[in-house]
Amino acid sequence: MASKTRLEVQGRELTPVGPQSPGWRLEFRRRLLAWYRRHARKLPWRGTRDPYAVWVSEIMLQQTQVATVIPYFNRFLAQFPTIQALATAREDDVLRHWEGLGYYRRARQMHRAAQAIVTEHDGSFPRDLESVRQLPGIGRYTAGAVLSIACDAREPILEANTIRLLARLLAYRGDPRKADGQRLLWQTAEQLLPKRGAGRLNQALMELGSLICTPREPACDACPVVELCPTYSAGLTAVIPLPAVKPRVEAVREAAVVIRRSGRVLLMRRGEGERWAGLWDFPRFPLDAASDPALSRELTDKVAAAAGLSIEPGEHIATLKHGVTRFRITLECYWAEYRRVLHRGQPRGEQLWVAPAALGDYPLSITGRRLARLIAP
Repeated sequence: MASKTRLEVQGRELTPVGPQSPGWRLEFRRRLLAWYRRHARKLPWRGTRDPYAVWVSEIMLQQTQVATVIPYFNRFLAQFPTIQALATAREDDVLRHWEGLGYYRRARQMHRAAQAIVTEHDGSFPRDLESVRQLPGIGRYTAGAVLSIACDAREPILEANTIRLLARLLAYRGDPRKADGQRLLWQTAEQLLPKRGAGRLNQALMELGSLICTPREPACDACPVVELCPTYSAGLTAVIPLPAVKPRVEAVREAAVVIRRSGRVLLMRRGEGERWAGLWDFPRFPLDAASDPALSRELTDKVAAAAGLSIEPGEHIATLKHGVTRFRITLECYWAEYRRVLHRGQPRGEQLWVAPAALGDYPLSITGRRLARLIAP
């Protein structure tokens, strides 16, 4: 979808104007890369051609802000400096160093992918797209990002920042997340790539989208390609791209129970398909009752069903509020005393009795960690 507007740049007329025009693409690359040379942020994963470091950064940056990722990236590579180190690590150690980043499935899949690289690729990150995309947790975008940045492969990328940027460069009025929009944007992303230097251009595209072509109130006056942008020319930056439909927020009430037994407390590993799968947590479940005696009965019955234990419910510790995807959770936390193991009920997954002072050794969810700090000696 090329704009029909004519444009003169330094005395040269470019027609037609748009990514389908070789002249437009040449001018776009020139302007973008000149801007990137001057304004690229100094980030710890830039300046390296190590596929492992690039891969770790790309996985961490999914749905996470750059400022949040920087300290995690540095600590993670210090602990797991190579693919082999990550592959041989315990999953608990990997998750503990990921704790607080959220979307823990990313860490578990990266751990499994490292193991696959060691066993199937002799410990070297594969250099062909098909092999990379067969690794757990790596889709088209991540594969293209790693191979273009680390190996200068001519592979396009498409993520939140470049979706927004390319939609505006095309003045695309449809939904860029649907099939037709995705096909068009992937095609455009590939057309923009030069024969050499694809990785640098991909990074420049993401940087421009992140710093200048922002979702709301983009800094068009500072954009190096503003004269090439039909969306800006038409005054449509507020409506392109079409915004995603926001999911309905659902309020949820839950309980977490800290069960004491001989100076230790019970942790249970979250199972596959559960929120925070692979992490340890205090027994946690939806809560209905509002007050005693129904509340005590519910805590007793649900701990019995979840952990196979009889307890004596105790005092309220705290109420923690947090959000997870579309859920806004109110978590009521209670003490309880262990009484005995029940023969009825089937415990789910692994269980551990842990001294409160040792809770820092186990990967917990954000609210699990907050609760651990509240009960730590």
